[in-house]
Amino acid sequence: MKLALLFDHFGPYHLARLRGVASSVETLGVQFHGRSRDYAWEVAEHSGVRLTTLAEDGVCLTTAQFREKLESALAAFGPDVVAIPGWSSRGALVALQWCRAHGVPAVLMTESSRHDESRKPWKEWLKRRLLRHFAAALAGGSSHADYLEDLGMPRSRVFLGYDVIDNDHFRRKEVGTSEASARPHFLASARFIEKKNLFRLLRAYADYRVEAKGQGREPWRLVLLGDGELRPPIEDLVKELQLSDAVELPGFKQYDELPGYYARSSAFIHASTTEQWGLVVNEAMASGLPVLVSSRCGCVSDLVKEGINGFVFDSYDLKSISAAMTRLTSLSSEAVRQMGAAGTAIIAEWGPQRFGDGLFQAARLALSTKPLKPSWLDSALVHLLSR
Repeated sequence: MKLALLFDHFGPYHLARLRGVASSVETLGVQFHGRSRDYAWEVAEHSGVRLTTLAEDGVCLTTAQFREKLESALAAFGPDVVAIPGWSSRGALVALQWCRAHGVPAVLMTESSRHDESRKPWKEWLKRRLLRHFAAALAGGSSHADYLEDLGMPRSRVFLGYDVIDNDHFRRKEVGTSEASARPHFLASARFIEKKNLFRLLRAYADYRVEAKGQGREPWRLVLLGDGELRPPIEDLVKELQLSDAVELPGFKQYDELPGYYARSSAFIHASTTEQWGLVVNEAMASGLPVLVSSRCGCVSDLVKEGINGFVFDSYDLKSISAAMTRLTSLSSEAVRQMGAAGTAIIAEWGPQRFGDGLFQAARLALSTKPLKPSWLDSALVHLLSR
C-alpha cells in the first residue's frame, strides 16, 4: 500500500503522526504550507520521512497554482489511498476532487464533534454530501466518531487515533528549577485568543486564592504559557486582580522547551470554551500531571476520568473552575502524584502508533470497500467547491 498523508503544515505533532504511519506503510507527507499560520513553530527536522511542500514560507499560491502543485505531487507518488484533513479547506477539497477523478479512495481525518461550535443546518447538509466521497475516516475520539455517525458515516468505517502526540517527548524528565517554579503551581498553555477563556481562568484563579487563604492554605501559583493578540488585556487583568506576584507569563515556547515547563509543574489546567480536542492535555498527561479540563474540550470523554486523573469543570462558570483548583490542591501530595500516574497510564494508549494503526486500518478498509454512493449532486458540489 502507498499512502499520501496531507496536512496544512507538518509541525512537531504532525511529524510524530507521519512517523507513526510511515513505520508500516510507504507514506508521502504533503504539507500545503511550509510554516504554520497559527503557531510560531520553528521548522521541524523531518529526517527519515518523505515530505513535500506545496507553498514555501512566504509564498501565496492562487487556487490554480495550488491545484497544479498538489495534483503533480500526488500523480508523481501514485498513492493507493489519500488521507485528507477535514472537508472544508481548499487543500482538502482539491485533494478530494483529485481522488474522485483518479478513482483513489479517500480517508477523512477529523476532530469535529457535535458541540465544538454552533451548527447551521445548511452546513450540516453540505457535510453529509461531502462525506459520501470518503471511504473511511480517522477520528480524534469517541465524540468525533459519534458526530460522523450523525452525518451518515457508518460506525464500522470510523477508526480512532487522529489526536495523538509523541508521548516520549513529554515524559517527565529531571530538570533544574528556579525558586519560583519550584513552588507548587498550575500550568496552562494556550494561544492568547478568545476561545481559550483566559480571562475567566484568571478571575477564577483569583477566587481560588482567596478561598485557599481563608482556609489557611498556601495557594498554588499559576504559570500561563503562550502569546497572541490578547496578551495586553491579559497583562492588564493580572494587574487589576493584583496577581502580579502569583502569575507568570513566560510567553510562547518552542516544542523542545515545553517538557521542562511540564516537568516543573504540579498540575495542568485547560479552560477553553470550545476545543475540538486539546493536545496540550495529552502533553500534560504524558508528563505525569493531573489535569483540570473544561467540559467543552473534545478530549474529555476519552482522556479525563473524573477523580482518577483529574477533574472536569464548566468553562463558563467561575465557581466551577475555582472549585476544581480547590479540590485538587486540597489533596495530599501523594494523591496528586497518583492522579498524575493514572493519567500517564491512560495516555500511553494515545501515542503515534495509535495514529499509525488507526490510519492503516482505515486505509485498508478504504481499499476493500466503496464510498457511500455519491449522487450526481454530491459530485457536482465537490467539483464546484474545489474551484
